[in-house]
Amino acid sequence: MTELVKIPAERVKVLIGDNGRTKEAIEKKCNVTLIIEAEGDVEIEGDATDTFFAKDIVKAIGRGFSPKDALKLADQDYNLYLIPLKDITESEKTMTRLKGRVIGREGRIKEDIEAATQSIISIYGSTIGIISRIDTMGYAREAIGMLLEGATHTALQAYLSKVRREIMDIRFKGA
Repeated sequence: MTELVKIPAERVKVLIGDNGRTKEAIEKKCNVTLIIEAEGDVEIEGDATDTFFAKDIVKAIGRGFSPKDALKLADQDYNLYLIPLKDITESEKTMTRLKGRVIGREGRIKEDIEAATQSIISIYGSTIGIISRIDTMGYAREAIGMLLEGATHTALQAYLSKVRREIMDIRFKGA
């Protein structure tokens, strides 16, 4: 099976990695072959299950995640979720404001969401990406959604406190 993914041309070097190490790591971990064009077209060849995981890894790197973080997607407990800001607004000015709300002053809001939800967030171009374990993805999506809908940072912090307790309970009970 062959999957096609388009990533920004400026992320191709990151996908390939130093001396092809990232490309090699993806191919080995997912049991696929990657054919990468300089313009950002990526062909992923392998069986359906393997290409499914590799496709998300390639997409994640294309959306600004580090290869190390993106490779977590090879584990079936992790998932990638992309929020296209163009679905919310056409205005570049509004998009910049929304991205700023999610990042927060000196990156603190983004860091708080990541810590509370045990996720990794990338804000790149016109998307906000989340890599998280499946059982905590909903919390990360909700937190970012709150900010995009205009919730105050105080309301977000209250939500994140609740989330921390819930996740701790889930982990403690071994669910």
